[in-house]
Amino acid sequence: MARRVTSSMQQASISEFFEKNKHFLGFDTLPRSIITAVKESVDNSLDAAEEHRILPEISVEIHKVHGKKDRLRLITQDNGPGIPQKSISKVFGSLLFGSRFHTIRQTRGQQGIGITGVVMYSQLTTGKPTLVVSKIAKEAGAIRVNVGLDTKKNKAIISNEKRFAPEEENPAKGLHWVGEHGLRIETQMKAKYQRGRQSVHQYLKMTSIVNPHASIKFQAFDEEGNILDDASWPRVTEQLPRPVQEIKPHPHGLEIGTLQRLLRDAKIPSEGGGARTPLRYFLRDTFSSMSNARCDQVINIAGLDSTRKPSSLKPDEITELLASFAQVKLPSPPTDCLSPIEDLLIKKGLSKAIDSRFVSTVTREPQVTNGNPFQIEVGLIFGGDMPADQPIQVLRFANRVPLMYQQGGCLLTKALESVDWKRYGLDHPGGRGIPKGPAAVLIHLASTNVQFTSEAKEALADNVDVFDEIRKAMLEVGRGLRNHLKKQKQKAKAQEKFELVNIILPEIHDKAIAILDAEPVPLAPVITKIMNAVFLEEKVEWDKEEKVTKASVEVFNYTARPRAYTILSTWPEREGVTMVENHLGGRREAKGLWAWKLETLDPGSSTTVTFSVGGLSKGDWTEIDVFFRGAGDIIGATKIDEEILAEMLREEEEEMASNQEVLADEEKDVETDNDTTPIDEEIESVEQQDTDDGNTDWFGLEGE
Repeated sequence: MARRVTSSMQQASISEFFEKNKHFLGFDTLPRSIITAVKESVDNSLDAAEEHRILPEISVEIHKVHGKKDRLRLITQDNGPGIPQKSISKVFGSLLFGSRFHTIRQTRGQQGIGITGVVMYSQLTTGKPTLVVSKIAKEAGAIRVNVGLDTKKNKAIISNEKRFAPEEENPAKGLHWVGEHGLRIETQMKAKYQRGRQSVHQYLKMTSIVNPHASIKFQAFDEEGNILDDASWPRVTEQLPRPVQEIKPHPHGLEIGTLQRLLRDAKIPSEGGGARTPLRYFLRDTFSSMSNARCDQVINIAGLDSTRKPSSLKPDEITELLASFAQVKLPSPPTDCLSPIEDLLIKKGLSKAIDSRFVSTVTREPQVTNGNPFQIEVGLIFGGDMPADQPIQVLRFANRVPLMYQQGGCLLTKALESVDWKRYGLDHPGGRGIPKGPAAVLIHLASTNVQFTSEAKEALADNVDVFDEIRKAMLEVGRGLRNHLKKQKQKAKAQEKFELVNIILPEIHDKAIAILDAEPVPLAPVITKIMNAVFLEEKVEWDKEEKVTKASVEVFNYTARPRAYTILSTWPEREGVTMVENHLGGRREAKGLWAWKLETLDPGSSTTVTFSVGGLSKGDWTEIDVFFRGAGDIIGATKIDEEILAEMLREEEEEMASNQEVLADEEKDVETDNDTTPIDEEIESVEQQDTDDGNTDWFGLEGE
């Protein structure tokens, strides 16, 4: 009996598994299937273009197949680098094939499943292969090939392979020229096209918001070829996302099984410093943030000898080594593996897609959870034509990819719901659920290791560190909204009062002196006494001649006594952006916040703070938040919260201290490091030569 059971057992391939469990990949309903297919293709196009420093041009077409119910033909095309002929079968025909699974850096694709999953679903539901046309810049012709999938072997089935030149273009035969370089994918599948919040149109619209450097076009056609949908989202910036660098794993994110594997597979040079201290060499070479001093400290705490070979460690010793990492203060891993959108481009992206009166954004400093760097960005847009009696729009993103489903079970949504939005001007009955109001909130997680709740990658799993960072970002944009609404209300009330006084009082004055036949009297002191307020007006405008953004803050003292204030204004402090003109000088109060101490303002007088910012393009920076210190309120400004300011300074100081500590360790290692030997340098030279010889990451995501 046991033999019969055992003999009937057989191993299923990864392709067979997902063929029977296609819902894991997002192909669980017909409307969702087409969105998933578009998502995988577009994500691949964006990643490939960015990695090769190409501004993406992407087009998406959906055609209803004539005479076939619930069958669609999807065509996507890009101007990316293309895929080499010999790699097409691997990229489109092998699940879990890619270059990202073992790398630690921010990417849209992570597992190598996506685009092959589309090929598999197409074949499963229509029996047809997927047409791929690829053109690489250095090659004269393009390659056209049909790709199917052998799910038993997890291997591509290639047919109708042909290389052709531009003059041979023949769409009827599937010969579509894609320009100097690029990729075209054409596939059929069982799916249903629909409009609304969960649609291809909405997905591409959301994608354009967090990818403002991309130009995206979309068209949908019915069975007769009539246009059902026609939309485009042109790029609003020529600035490509910051290139991301691969980093080593951080010791604080290790699990025992991973450490065992790394120790077992460790390669130590047979000569030089590495041969003398194999264990220390292993720690320094394998992990980030590990200087020689820290390696020795970890080894000593674990009670080990640095001359031990990594593969010789016993289970108990490995456990001690893992525990010793937690007892040593280690700097956070490098954050150049992340590429956030950044607040200026978030504003541009939101403003091009949603009409509004106010936008508040924040890009938090990078943080670490379980040894994995991550960064939170939040944008809040308010007003315009959004309905005031409906729940606000929640736009969720992970590594610049929209999350369209499972909103309620997503960590990003839970963090938003944890905030009492009533305090910030939105309707939030009972302080639970999604608040109501004419607003939309964008939440973006950039991370080297996004933890999803499923393979479909539609919702983020719970994580305390990420939750806390999102909540802090929410509170920050919430304060921005509250200040905006307060200022608008104050300004409207003061403006109404000011206009009434300036219209009615002069008329009363003129009639009174006419009746009394008296001399006119100065009205300014009287108006000042009636107004009894300090008023502020700010303005930001682009100077096309000087190519700078100019800001001004004017303060009016409409009170009967002198006033003294310190004015604080936000500005886009970042690398490459500088204050090119600042007559009053002032001082840097915190990152992105500048302060000026004003001369005493006499009753009825005013003063103006002006400054210019260089390093930006037109439209990059359009508004400022103004705060103040001093007695009494200023209509149009917010009194600075010293506790929040102190927290900002504390975070900045901690970041600087951490950076200085890393630099000190690096300098110390330069002086004392005996591990760098001629043989090590030779190894590094060979590795660099491999890279220079063209070991290029052609398919640095789940496909292209």
